[in-house]
Amino acid sequence: MAAEARFDEVLRILNRNEVEFIVVGGVAAILQGSPLSTEDIDLVYLSSEKNLGRLATALKELEARYLDPAGRHIEPDVSRLTSMKVHLLKTNCGRVDVLHTVGDGLTFEDLIEETQLFNVADFGVKVLNLETIIATKEQAGRPKDQAQLPFLKQLLTEIRRREIQ
Repeated sequence: MAAEARFDEVLRILNRNEVEFIVVGGVAAILQGSPLSTEDIDLVYLSSEKNLGRLATALKELEARYLDPAGRHIEPDVSRLTSMKVHLLKTNCGRVDVLHTVGDGLTFEDLIEETQLFNVADFGVKVLNLETIIATKEQAGRPKDQAQLPFLKQLLTEIRRREIQ
């Protein structure tokens, strides 16, 4: 497994496999101008049967396996993607967190209207808007999310100021 994060390649493989997903979390904030760094890419996926099959195929191509404290080699498949809600994975392109929900249980369907389309590596990617990223980090309440909130709120203020001008 490569240590270097290649999130553009993760997105390319998901796109090539026609997976329906939304980029959330740190990478979504970075795409909107956040100066913060991240060690993983967080994705919320549509949980339809067809999409789960496409997601499983893409994850196989990424050589994904679960982060396991016992060191076992456990690969995601449709059954695991269906039954589990959080998938913390190592791939040949870096860490990928595949999530059924974020924040207070927000699903793909709940979030789709809160996205923007970004051109990444010559294709469109749905990215959660900054307002909703902030809300989900507030809802999560984790210390690392709380530490990022002042930076994200300042970025949102700057973006809104530019839109007015």
